[in-house]
Amino acid sequence: MNQQGKTFLCISNFFKGNAFLTALKKQGNRVFLVTSEKLKDKPWVYEYIDEVFFMPGQDLDWDLNLLLQGVGGLMKNHKIESIIALDDYDVEKATYLRESLRIPGMGQTTGRFFRDKLAMRIKAQDSGLRVPAFSPLFNDEDINLFADHISAPWVLKPRSEASAHGIIKVNSKEELWHHINELGDNRLYYLVEQFKPGDVYHADGLLLNGKSLFLTVSKYLATPMEISQGGGIFRSANIKYGSSDDKAIKKANLEIMKAFGMKSGATHTEFIKCHEDGEIYFLETSSRVGGAHLAEMVEAATDINLWAEWAKIEDSLAKGYKYELPKVAKNYAGIVLTLSKYEHPDLSSFDDPEVFFRVPLEYHAGLIVRSKNQQKIMDLLDNYAERFANEFSTSAAAPEIKKFH
Repeated sequence: MNQQGKTFLCISNFFKGNAFLTALKKQGNRVFLVTSEKLKDKPWVYEYIDEVFFMPGQDLDWDLNLLLQGVGGLMKNHKIESIIALDDYDVEKATYLRESLRIPGMGQTTGRFFRDKLAMRIKAQDSGLRVPAFSPLFNDEDINLFADHISAPWVLKPRSEASAHGIIKVNSKEELWHHINELGDNRLYYLVEQFKPGDVYHADGLLLNGKSLFLTVSKYLATPMEISQGGGIFRSANIKYGSSDDKAIKKANLEIMKAFGMKSGATHTEFIKCHEDGEIYFLETSSRVGGAHLAEMVEAATDINLWAEWAKIEDSLAKGYKYELPKVAKNYAGIVLTLSKYEHPDLSSFDDPEVFFRVPLEYHAGLIVRSKNQQKIMDLLDNYAERFANEFSTSAAAPEIKKFH
């Protein structure tokens, strides 16, 4: 077993992953971070990072050649064993670097299944998994065929945006074409999909060598799409352990990971249980920890910190030792989160013993609660949502919440 420290290059264009960077450094590794210049002043855990490199631009507009040359320069004196993408937008960058520098890990083909919503739908469908009816926007005849045979409403979705950002709901063929024509040449980067009313679930897990080590299933009580379209109060809670929905979604999640070739790391996958037929449909997946503070909610329910355990999995792979998952608790937890009209809302009146975590975001009010009793969680979330609506909520800055990283 090689326990000597390894060199990890972590990429994040969004301020997140401090727990990952900390755990990686505590395992005795050298940790490099590449992030956006715009995030220079964020409270990164600099004491656990050996060096930070800043890229001009944000999100998708990093110059990949510049990134490659920078990493190439770094490799003259450092042997980089592993490259980690901490956010959705970084998956392409990481897969590009791995392929160019021949570093082990997910390559560009597999990476597409975790970033490109069209690639994931085609792959899921080809693998015999249920997905809502969809069509790419390449060919006019295909689009008309879809519109004539699949009943509205539909949603136009960007193929590679994180979360519910940029989704357009349409109710008629005329409206569909109006939006497609407005997109112009950018239509290539969108797809159209049947909108299926139903309950949306998210499965948050950890894998090692293709084997599921940990998975917890939760249900959005108000979905990211509803929030990003109309503002409001975001809520989610983990569902009853061993329930039929819990079992069905765990089974579907395993099939997705197998079909997509996901080997090791953290995953966040969304499913819809359709009101019409009661079946579970695959919506989308990502090879990262879920955003919107869902990681803290999962930790409240299970005692598993997804960021820290993902770091330990990557460490075990780099050093060749056997990773052991800590003991998993079986609590119930939920999150309630809204935009706030105050920069630092006063949540001191929310003093129930179940309060586990207070979301530290400016202009947001957010709490995570946990209990052994599921009904207690649901009651608190209802109560808090009502109080948030009366005391804090604002939709003036609704676009701000579109990126649920």
